Amino acid sequence: MKPIRLFYAALILAGTLGTVNVRAQESTGILDQSQEPAVPWTLENISLLTQSTSQLDASNDEKSSAPDAPTPNIGRGDANNSNDQGYKQPKRILFIIPNYRAVSADTYLPSMSAKDKFWLATQDTFDYSDFIFVGALAGISEVQNSEPPLGHGAAGYGRYYWRIFTDTAIENYITEAAMPVVLKEDPRYYALGHGGFLKRSGYALSRLFVTRTDAGNSTFNISEIIGSGAAAGIGNAYYPTESNPFVKTYQRWGTQVALDGVFNMLKEFWPDINHIVFRGKY
Repeated sequence: MKPIRLFYAALILAGTLGTVNVRAQESTGILDQSQEPAVPWTLENISLLTQSTSQLDASNDEKSSAPDAPTPNIGRGDANNSNDQGYKQPKRILFIIPNYRAVSADTYLPSMSAKDKFWLATQDTFDYSDFIFVGALAGISEVQNSEPPLGHGAAGYGRYYWRIFTDTAIENYITEAAMPVVLKEDPRYYALGHGGFLKRSGYALSRLFVTRTDAGNSTFNISEIIGSGAAAGIGNAYYPTESNPFVKTYQRWGTQVALDGVFNMLKEFWPDINHIVFRGKY
């Protein structure tokens, strides 16, 4: 974080200049005092000096006997708020892609209720951007002729569209709601937010296999891996039986996991891209 380093450098420089200034003032004071004429000592001076020394000792005894003043307790959240300004996870990426599951770096949130998890899956499934995304996938699948029995043209595109939308909906509700509720897993993505590109990329992809429990502990991401496979298997109920169900099931499974990995990468690096390229506008 270059701004933080610059802040500490400025703080050290200010402290150094202040120390030099104080020492210069002390030196000047010493020179001024050396130029003052010496005052002859009398019994009255010695008496005043003795009284001042005794008063100083008494004040020191009072300070030592008094309890120590409490030091300010700076919470972890306060420190993060001062260091992570401009790098918070937005609700949407480029005003389009939903980013409800992403949590800003070094942020610790309370566990989600079952209602919250199902609402999260509903937001991801029926967001307006999801209809656009499904439309793009349906067009690609039709061009690639991934399911020949579905045909081509407007009718064929419609057959692809509703099946892919159903795939997405089932996968969302299983991986973000049903299984996280049963297994007490947290479906949110907690961004790392610091480190090099390789470190953060590895972390983002590893979240496909590692997640948090509702208690905040790390665990194998059963909801993602097994849940995506279950959603792909359910798809065999509405895809043409003429296709090889074993191969197609694994293709859908792999596609869902790969897409989740891409979105993890996007969630991890988007705050940096937004801050550097778009200056926090998105």
